[in-house]
Amino acid sequence: MNSMRILILPALVAGFILFLPLVTQAHPHILDVARGIEISPVDLLGDLRRAQVIFMGEFHDHVGHHRAQLAVIDALDNDDERPLAIGLEMFRKDSQAVLDRWTANELPFLQFLSVYNDNWSMWQVYREIFLYARNEGVKMLGLNIPRSLSSKVARSGFQSLPAEERQMLGDVQCQVSPFYSDFIRQAMGGFGGHGDQYLYFCEAQLLWDTMMARNLVEFLRENQDYRVVVLAGSGHAWKFGIPTQMLEEEKISYRVILPEVFTRVDRTNVTKEITDYLWLDEGEDGWIFAN
Repeated sequence: MNSMRILILPALVAGFILFLPLVTQAHPHILDVARGIEISPVDLLGDLRRAQVIFMGEFHDHVGHHRAQLAVIDALDNDDERPLAIGLEMFRKDSQAVLDRWTANELPFLQFLSVYNDNWSMWQVYREIFLYARNEGVKMLGLNIPRSLSSKVARSGFQSLPAEERQMLGDVQCQVSPFYSDFIRQAMGGFGGHGDQYLYFCEAQLLWDTMMARNLVEFLRENQDYRVVVLAGSGHAWKFGIPTQMLEEEKISYRVILPEVFTRVDRTNVTKEITDYLWLDEGEDGWIFAN
């Protein structure tokens, strides 16, 4: 009996050790939505390299979503084929000079933090992405418009803006797909119908998406060799958001990666009309590439 135990125990230990790498390699779980299968990070990155713009969605306060974003940024930044830039919903275009000084490592941290807090919040959640861009010299692009502008449209509609502003921004009309309409109602807590509240919120979302798309296209027209990873809330990064408005301006190759958020966009309801890839939520260890 003792000799049998001596033989069995090493076999069990060896089997356990062999199994550990398989568990580690199981992360992350990335769904190719069109094909309905999980793919490896190598296959994902191979396809992303065929596109000029990669939109990565997020829930702003979800640390794991930002870890996934940084994993993709780091992998694509190692390419010699194209220089990389990071497009940001989190920064207004009028703060671009500050972002340029930050990524050139010419701006003291506290001075930058003051401008960051004027644009956005949750520094600790975004910290690693901004530090990576500074340390690696990766260009960052402010894509957003003043929040006061989108807030005014959400409250009172696009027609409430002065004529000069409307002319500068272009004609914004709430002409959206059923998918987008359902998203707006969900964002409004399931209310809104087709009344003014729904219309104004819809116009504000479209204004947001349109102007971020225009700012992105403007950069790419002047810097055609760049690849851009755009970081934005999933309601802007999905195909009906910024990508649709971008294609209205310019035919640019792109991919969309959304993080799985149960009851919003998850493995049970995702479609290829929404995103190209769904990064599945398999816990804290599931948001990075295995070494």
